[in-house]
Amino acid sequence: MPSPLTQPLRTWVLRAFPRGESGLDYDNPADDPGLFDPASATWRIHADFAGMLSGGLCALVLQTLHPAALAGVWDHSNFRSDLVGRLRRTTHFVAGTSYAPRAQAQAQIARVRRIHDRVQGVTEAGEPYSANDPALLTWVHVTEAFGFLQGYRRFAGPVPRADADRYYDETRRIAEALGARDVPRSEAQVADYFDAVQPRLAFTGRSREVLRVLDTMRLPVPMAGLSRRVFLGAGMALLPDWARARLGQGRRERAQAEFAARLLATAAPLFRAGLNDGPAQHACRRMGLDPAWVRRGFGGGNGAQNR
Repeated sequence: MPSPLTQPLRTWVLRAFPRGESGLDYDNPADDPGLFDPASATWRIHADFAGMLSGGLCALVLQTLHPAALAGVWDHSNFRSDLVGRLRRTTHFVAGTSYAPRAQAQAQIARVRRIHDRVQGVTEAGEPYSANDPALLTWVHVTEAFGFLQGYRRFAGPVPRADADRYYDETRRIAEALGARDVPRSEAQVADYFDAVQPRLAFTGRSREVLRVLDTMRLPVPMAGLSRRVFLGAGMALLPDWARARLGQGRRERAQAEFAARLLATAAPLFRAGLNDGPAQHACRRMGLDPAWVRRGFGGGNGAQNR
């Protein structure tokens, strides 16, 4: 039973991300671990709401710097009117591929591949792009995995390098199933990948427009403006330094992001306490485990890691 402190946050989450929209059954069949398993780094990292939402927003900001990824959003989505819907669909996909039984997770991947078949065009510079481009799929995956990992570290607890490497190595299988190639499988490889891809990145007028929409989106929750500022600011705080520089973030913007991250770090334990029956917990019960299994920290760690 949620407490008076956690109930408002639980209500907030369920309004922003309603359960049941995905149509996935996380309870059946029994003993089916899905694409991962309870001992995976993926199950633990993807179970933390604060880390996942802030990390997802971090990834979305990073993706605005890639001309082909940006063109796909610009040409093939109604981001101006339904950015919340895009966030919800991404949330359902990540939850489904992380925790749903294998057949349902694979169906999620097949559905996204069919959608990608229709997403193609030319960038602002006139270069052709396709959502099925293995290099583009790798970029989208790496930005998301990076954001989720950093979000967990900031708002849930430390992740030792070996477990971070395990997380990247596990989740690359989803990217490869979608068609990505040469996907980094460790923190060192992700750092090298970001170094290698930076010459292709640019902060353009389209980037600014998507960020403007992101900065003004209205979540269907109480205190929508404050909620947006906290989570988006926390996502900005997760960005690597090179991305902050490309976005033109100065001392003021960085201070605002850090303040938002501190606010979210304060609220994160309440989110964690109020959200104890999500996909991760249902998947644990499907496997005959205590739902608290996914709340175990890495290397004996627990609680939020402050910087």
